[in-house]
Amino acid sequence: ITVPTMKTRVLALLLAVAPAVFAAEQMSGVLLNPPAAPAAVPAPEVENGYLKLGFEQLASYTFNPPAFDPLASPNVKPPTGEEQIPSAVKGWNGKKAIVTGYMVPVKMDKGLVTEFLLMRNTMACCFGGVPNMNEWVIVKMKKGGVQPMMDVPVQFYGDLKVGAMFENGYMTGLYELACERMGEVQG
Repeated sequence: ITVPTMKTRVLALLLAVAPAVFAAEQMSGVLLNPPAAPAAVPAPEVENGYLKLGFEQLASYTFNPPAFDPLASPNVKPPTGEEQIPSAVKGWNGKKAIVTGYMVPVKMDKGLVTEFLLMRNTMACCFGGVPNMNEWVIVKMKKGGVQPMMDVPVQFYGDLKVGAMFENGYMTGLYELACERMGEVQG
């Protein structure tokens, strides 16, 4: 039996409420989390060899995650929706990047955060809407951990991976940062 990790549980919760939010939007006719208009992806600045990425770039396109199929064979790769990711964004895969966002810790060791979600904003916490899948980055510290820094935007430096990520058969995100270090606290 596989025991889900905290990250899997947090992401499963986010993905589990998405259909209910979508249904509520359809019934009310009001989009709670409207899709972004198709537009060109803003080019990131480069700072000391790192792409300086904000969610204005990472979430600059609409991404509709493929539906989870509980009857799908575990031996067959599930649909990823990667064709929706613009080529400019895919071009950031494997590059050094600085990403700024809000930390949601999902794994800690000795009081330090070793894995977390870096969110576009704090609206996913408590009473906000479900974020789009391109509005968070899964961050894993390469060495050690960092102090929890919630409710303030923080920069993180590392190697960016772009593409559909899965854990225990569930799509968990589009971005992952192998984090070298924490940068400036913005607030």
